[in-house]
Amino acid sequence: MVVLAASICTKGGKAVISRQFRDMSKARIESLLASFPKLIPTNTQHTSVETADVRYVYQPLEDLYILLITNKASNILQDIETLHLFSRVVSDMCRSAEQREILKNAFELLGAFDEIVSLGYREQVNLMQVRNVLEMESHEEKIQEIIARNKEAEAKEELKRRAKQLEMQRREQQKRTAAGGPSGGGYLSGGMTGYSPVPQRFDAPASSPIRTASPAPSTLRPPAFKGSGMKLGSKKTKQSELMDALAGETLLSEDMSTPGTPAQSNTPEPIVQKNERGSLPAVNAESVHVIIREQINLELMREGGLNNLELTGDMNLHITDPALARVKLSLAPAPSSFGPELQFKQHPNVGKFAANRERVVALKDPARSFPVGQSLAVLRWRYSGKDESYLPLSINCWPTTGNDGTCEVNIEYELETEGVTLHDVVISIPLPDGSYPTVTSHAGDWALDPNSHSLNWMVPHVNADERSGSLEFTVGGDDPGAFFPVRVHFVGEGSVAGVHLAAVARVDNGEDVVYSEDATVTVDNYTVV
Repeated sequence: MVVLAASICTKGGKAVISRQFRDMSKARIESLLASFPKLIPTNTQHTSVETADVRYVYQPLEDLYILLITNKASNILQDIETLHLFSRVVSDMCRSAEQREILKNAFELLGAFDEIVSLGYREQVNLMQVRNVLEMESHEEKIQEIIARNKEAEAKEELKRRAKQLEMQRREQQKRTAAGGPSGGGYLSGGMTGYSPVPQRFDAPASSPIRTASPAPSTLRPPAFKGSGMKLGSKKTKQSELMDALAGETLLSEDMSTPGTPAQSNTPEPIVQKNERGSLPAVNAESVHVIIREQINLELMREGGLNNLELTGDMNLHITDPALARVKLSLAPAPSSFGPELQFKQHPNVGKFAANRERVVALKDPARSFPVGQSLAVLRWRYSGKDESYLPLSINCWPTTGNDGTCEVNIEYELETEGVTLHDVVISIPLPDGSYPTVTSHAGDWALDPNSHSLNWMVPHVNADERSGSLEFTVGGDDPGAFFPVRVHFVGEGSVAGVHLAAVARVDNGEDVVYSEDATVTVDNYTVV
């Protein structure tokens, strides 16, 4: 398989972005893209066309096309699989498949394209691996940066210490010179007092005694003894920062364990999902399989209410049996708690919903069939606003400062959408620098994240039966704002917008068809500020 180029172009063949993996001139790729729309046959379900020299493997992307230009000897099945990965990367990195959004993220998209195909050949990577490579975060690099900063700070402290030592030697020499002043000669000449001459060369003693009085002139600067106190505190902070980066297990002692129990080692573990589904149960796909994906982006206020909420979702239909290609999907009625502000957008070949009628997803032309063996995005929806009906999980964080320089933090969650079951819930609470918590009560598990110096509260699942939980801990600090923003991550099973299938039936005779549904909710950004 040889991929010559990966491109996103308009319906008229104008290139939006294009990445060439073999030597091709700009005029050549523009000519190929300009001739592509003229080659697309009408009223067919094919996703590839060929010319005398190349093959186009394409997929509609709303008002655009995403396509691969390959040679004719390439394996078309592998090309289609590669094209689907390209499409998923674009959907993951762009909020919408609009030309302006594609151009805005062009640099990141081209970098992702290079991770998928190298010199024309497909790399064995998936979406998660491409995402990790583009983030370019290195834990070892962070540790080296902290160590370098600590060395620089220690070098500055050493320079200050040596400067103070030289200043003390100079003052000591002035004191001895003053002690052997004008009257010193008479005493020395008498030879009866037992005083010895003041040496002309001064050598600093190994350990200078503590002096209670000093005959030095008042214009001389006194020793800055307060500086040593600042130095001790500074070193402690740097040591705590370094131990955070190295995930020091020795600091997780009995101060951080539950009172009345022996010290337990809650060694911080990186929060890395094995895959995009996390611990969601697997779904056995039938011949008619519907995949519902929703992504939520919201910002809660610590006093209550929403700053903003954005919910996007899509429904993909995958049919493997050609005999079931002519079907219609009936959606369940919308929940009464949701308003009409939820906006739907159908595939160009799918009929639109009629007002106040049953919501049915079916092709405009009943004689046509859905594509077989590939996933087709038949429906998309979006909501943007401040309606708390779409809030899946509410978070309340209450820091209370004490008179002893500590802060007691109470944080609780509650499930608001009963139609969704949340898995792998992680609530991350920032901690003041250099301080460690004493957890008094909690549901689920907790651990410290050394990278962000935060407490990660982990709950395996939240559902209608176990819909709430709380955690309490005490930590040093007197600034309630240090515990924000609180970040939340989870993988949900279900639909926040209440988009579900009620039935699937044949178009010709209305007979019900056995189907499977996989509905999940993921988090893009979920914070309490």
